[in-house]
Amino acid sequence: MPVIDHKEIKHILISRIDAIGDVVLQLPTCIYLKQLYPDVIISFLGRSYTKPIIDACKAIDHFINYDEIKALPKKEIVTLFKEKNIDAIVHEFPKSQIAEAAKMAGIKMRIGATSKVHHFLNCNKLIKLNRAESNLHEAQQDIYMCGPLGVRHIPTIGTIAHYYKNNFKPVVELPAQFKVLLTNDKFNLIIHAKSGGNGREWDMDNFTELIKRLSEDKFRVFITGSEKEHELFKTWIPQLPASVIDLSGKMDLNQFIAFIYHADGLVASGTGPLHVAAASGIYTLGLFPVSKSINATRWAPLGIKAEHIESNSDDLSNISVDMVKDKIEDWLQ
Repeated sequence: MPVIDHKEIKHILISRIDAIGDVVLQLPTCIYLKQLYPDVIISFLGRSYTKPIIDACKAIDHFINYDEIKALPKKEIVTLFKEKNIDAIVHEFPKSQIAEAAKMAGIKMRIGATSKVHHFLNCNKLIKLNRAESNLHEAQQDIYMCGPLGVRHIPTIGTIAHYYKNNFKPVVELPAQFKVLLTNDKFNLIIHAKSGGNGREWDMDNFTELIKRLSEDKFRVFITGSEKEHELFKTWIPQLPASVIDLSGKMDLNQFIAFIYHADGLVASGTGPLHVAAASGIYTLGLFPVSKSINATRWAPLGIKAEHIESNSDDLSNISVDMVKDKIEDWLQ
């Protein structure tokens, strides 16, 4: 097998076709690679609904929509890859269909983890990595996968947290009907209570007590969530103070990213909006269980004002309202 010099690589494709939080934590890899190789083209293979996240990162030059190509015959995906003149692909989220097409397209450097059997057939650069068992943060694992591209150093999570600054900004302006809701004389706090079933969730009664105990003179509280969650909230919202503003189900992702970016803080469990808030540089508090592979060691929010509380159990029941309230009130100092 011929030796491939990373200096010959002019166009890198990062393949990450999973959810919002995963994609936000993938962005530091793109930023890091762009810092190392300013002239290299970086493309991102992602899902339609994560495009607003990818568009917000100025280190990424092109977006390839997996949802538009996944149903194509493999030979058409191969043709697309050839037309893009891609020199290297990093399979951050393994997908045999993409790995096979990348090999058939003759992409010179094809990087994959040894945890997937099909990578032994389709990749010529194998990285020994089992994400669930690694003690590295997800964002560090993403960068670790780029070793064959000349990456010799894995930054600390503190360093990675600073990568988002000046590199992450929504491309869509916040519409006036949402911008007018944000106030200058109070702390604009987003409570994102649910996780779409993707993680452990803090009890709704805890959120109720937290919101009631926060000073209405100091905090303006917004509830966010999906349209489906909006339906769930119909019996919950009336239990909250009248000053609370329910925005669940009222914004598309572009608008939601912009709203988070312009708010002051956000509280959530380990879900996509948590990582968007951290990347936006606002105060961010993540609530995590101690469970392996879904704990803060792997998934803590990374940002210049991001922090987390980790329960000492497999759920969030040991995180008290006082613990969360104290953290939030510290943000006013």
